[in-house]
Amino acid sequence: MPYTYDYTSVASGNDSASARYWRFAKMTLTRWTRAKTFVFDGQSYPYLYHFCNKTWKNERGVEIPIFREILLRHQTERILELGNVLAHYVPIHHDVVDKYEVAPGVINQDVIEFAPVERYDLILSISTLEHVGWDEEPREPAKLLRAIEHLRDRCLAPGGQIVVSLPVGYNKFFDGLLRDGKSPFTTQHFLKRISKRNYWVESDWNGCKDATYGRFVAHAICIGIIRG
Repeated sequence: MPYTYDYTSVASGNDSASARYWRFAKMTLTRWTRAKTFVFDGQSYPYLYHFCNKTWKNERGVEIPIFREILLRHQTERILELGNVLAHYVPIHHDVVDKYEVAPGVINQDVIEFAPVERYDLILSISTLEHVGWDEEPREPAKLLRAIEHLRDRCLAPGGQIVVSLPVGYNKFFDGLLRDGKSPFTTQHFLKRISKRNYWVESDWNGCKDATYGRFVAHAICIGIIRG
C-alpha cells in the first residue's frame, strides 16, 4: 500500500458521539481561522489537524506533514521507524521499534539491542530519541548518543539516511550537545513555535536555544539528518 492516505481524516476512537462532534467542530473552526501552511527547507506544508494528540496545539502539527512527505519519497525502500508515531496518523507498512508501546507489528525492544537482519535505507524517528536514557531509571544521558551511533553503524544501509526530530528544552543533555557544537547529526534544521495559535517558522540554534518545553508541547524542534 502506498503512503497516499488522507492523513487529515478523523479517526473516531472510543469517544461518545457528542464528544466527537464537539471536538470535530472545534478542530474545524480552528482550521478555518488559522494559517493553512508553514515552510520547511524551502517547501510549503499544510499544518496537520488530527484528533490524535490534538495536533493543532503542538509540534505534531508540523512533524507529521514533514515526515509523511519523506515517506512518500522513499516508500519503495526499506524503512525503519524508532517510536510508534506515524501509525497513529497514516497506514504504515514499514518496521517499527518501540520499547514500550504494544501494538500489532511493533517490535518491543530497546533500540540499543535491536539488530536487524537487513539494514534500512531510511530510518525515521519523531520526538522519541529525547526519551532514550533520559526517562529511564537509572538516568543515562549519554545513551542517546549510543542509540544514534547504533542506528548509524548497525542499522543504516550504505547510502541511506537517518531523519529524526527532537524537541528543544526537554532533554538537557541533548540541548548541551547543540549548545557546545557537538551535534551528532550531519545537518540539522530548526523550527520554532511563535504563537499560541501553533504557528511555526524556520529558525536556527541561536533562535531556539532558550526555548522551553511546555506542558505537552515543544516550543522548538530540531530535525537532524545523518547520511550513510
